[in-house]
Amino acid sequence: QVQLVESGGGLVQAGVSLRLSCAASGGAFTMYSMGWFRQAQGKEREFVAAISRSGSGTLYADSVKGRFTISRDSTKRTVYLQMNSLKPEDAAVYYCAARLSLYSSDSPGRGLKEEYSYWGRGTQVTVSS
Repeated sequence: QVQLVESGGGLVQAGVSLRLSCAASGGAFTMYSMGWFRQAQGKEREFVAAISRSGSGTLYADSVKGRFTISRDSTKRTVYLQMNSLKPEDAAVYYCAARLSLYSSDSPGRGLKEEYSYWGRGTQVTVSS
């Protein structure tokens, strides 16, 4: 059983940066690829970014490519989402998720919610224009 706790959300102005963190406990962290999803009010939860077990493989939604960077620190059992040049449309609750990745250490997955077994409770990001 993996527990995930997100932190780092807040209210920021458009154009600034914010870094989200997701601390994992329980389970073997290095056996999981990790992902970030977000859900804006009244909308479906959508994929943002994912990183492979090894950290060598990453995947991004087109809407954040070039602005967001996902990374992981296995010694700290933590995954990060660095968000730069934030836009009002980035405002959402951001969720961290874990995907058991038994066969490939370099695959970040396909960015599908169904691939992920464990989810955090989310952290709110609000971006004012």
